[in-house]
Amino acid sequence: MRPQPRKIAVMGAGSWGTTFAKVLADSGTEAGIEVMVWARRPEVATEINTKHTNSRYLRETVLPNNLRSSAETTEVLAGADLVVLAVPAQSLREQLRSFKESIEPHAVLMSLMKGLERGTDQRMSEVIFAETGITDDRIAVLSGPNLAMEIARRQPTASVVACADSDTATWIASLCSTDYFRPYTNTDVIGVEIGGIAKNVIALAVGICDGMGMGDNTKSSIITRGLAETTRLALALGGKYETLSGLAGLGDLVATCSSSLSRNNTAGRLLGQGLYLEEVNDRMSQTAEGIKSGRAVLDLAMRHQVEVPITEAVVMVLEGTLSVENMGARLLGRELKSEGELK
Repeated sequence: MRPQPRKIAVMGAGSWGTTFAKVLADSGTEAGIEVMVWARRPEVATEINTKHTNSRYLRETVLPNNLRSSAETTEVLAGADLVVLAVPAQSLREQLRSFKESIEPHAVLMSLMKGLERGTDQRMSEVIFAETGITDDRIAVLSGPNLAMEIARRQPTASVVACADSDTATWIASLCSTDYFRPYTNTDVIGVEIGGIAKNVIALAVGICDGMGMGDNTKSSIITRGLAETTRLALALGGKYETLSGLAGLGDLVATCSSSLSRNNTAGRLLGQGLYLEEVNDRMSQTAEGIKSGRAVLDLAMRHQVEVPITEAVVMVLEGTLSVENMGARLLGRELKSEGELK
């Protein structure tokens, strides 16, 4: 087991980055662990340090006293034994290039991001390796049914920390365990990441159905078949079946597809109500990752010859080659097959 850290850095002060920093600070209060958040905008760092709030993303939530912030990456990363990455998925590579020289040589890097990089179709752990070259026992991911506002309000939830090295996963889990946040561990990094990535696109589909006024039968069908196509993709890439039936698969899928707090569900609902994609993006204060990663998920699936009909239909809607009105007919018109088929 690694020694207790002196400091943890969280790179990104959005809703999930700030919320997870709060979890880490709550967990490390008695041990005296310093948690520091990098905020791109100096005024956000000032608010966190002086008022102990991040009102843009977490409203009135009070942040712990052992959580500080800075707009300077070197200050945040100095002395940090764990670096948590919580920037938008499509900007991770650029961000890493800008501050990787300031990361401590021994530090463990963990991704909170649930996206594929467009152009390369790489998972975030693959981007981290490509840019830093660190060994897989120092690369981890966290995923699960983790709606930021609920966790910020200390509503009980569970999550999964995945790393190829089980000791590293256990070490991270010990650093984010509180009376309201329960981390489990896993060595299936691929399965955990794919579960978190693909569910965003499925949530867009469910949101579209919501926006069109469709009922629970329709939405339940999409969630269930969405899990099937997510599982097919994960298995094709080397993930494990049981991972997708757990918190990082089914759990995250249900939360994201069902909650009004879900950005992807919200974006899909707006599309279903007839808004153009540009209008949806204008209304969203935060990134709906399914919109950004949908094409990459489809490209990845096609490269591995995996059928992902829901993802394909959503991407066609996003790219303007299929109307939301015709999405259901496209899915229902597919060739009949056994429910148990995964390939």
